[in-house]
Amino acid sequence: MTDRTTNDPQAGAVHAETKPGADDATTELGAGASSVPTELGAGASSVPTELGAGAPSVPTELGAGAVYVGKADLDAPEEQGWLLGHFRPADDPRHSAAVEIKWGRHPKGDRRARWVTGEERTALLVLIRGRFHMEFPDRTVVLTEPGDYVVWGRGVDHSWLAEEEDTVVLTVRWPSVAGYKVPPAE
Repeated sequence: MTDRTTNDPQAGAVHAETKPGADDATTELGAGASSVPTELGAGASSVPTELGAGAPSVPTELGAGAVYVGKADLDAPEEQGWLLGHFRPADDPRHSAAVEIKWGRHPKGDRRARWVTGEERTALLVLIRGRFHMEFPDRTVVLTEPGDYVVWGRGVDHSWLAEEEDTVVLTVRWPSVAGYKVPPAE
C-alpha cells in the first residue's frame, strides 16, 4: 500500500491517499510529516488552571455554566480512560451525548481486547507520548511523535496497540453512544 499526503492550504486540511495493491501496509507519521497549523479565532482564549500534585478533581455547583476541574490521570480510571461522554451521570458536567473524550495511558504491549466492528462514530486520536499503532482492516498507522494524529469515520473497523512503555493518547469521538465498552479482564 502506498500513501501520498498532500497539504491543501485552500481546503485547510491534510489529505492522505491510499493506493491499494502496494506492498507497504503501514503509514508512519513523524519527522517531515505534513500538517496544517490552525489559529484561534477572534475572541478565543486559553485560561490556565493549576492543580497541585495529587489534587482531587473539583466539581463546582452544577447547572448552567457548570465547571469541572480535574486531573486526567486520577479521573480516567473510573471509566477505562473515558473522561467525558454519555456514561457519566446526567448531572455531571462531563456528561455528553454529543462527544466522548479519553485519556489513554498504556503500558508497552497493551492491545485493545477485541476489534471494534460496525463503528457508528467518527474518531480522532492524538499521540501525546510514546508510539501507538492504529490498526485498520487494510493498513496500520504508526503514530511516532507527539501531536501525530489519525481520524477515522463511521463504518471503519479498528483496533490498537501501544508499542512503547507509558504511551499516552487523547481520543475524541462523536457522537457518544452505548455499546462499545469492552468488559474488564477477569
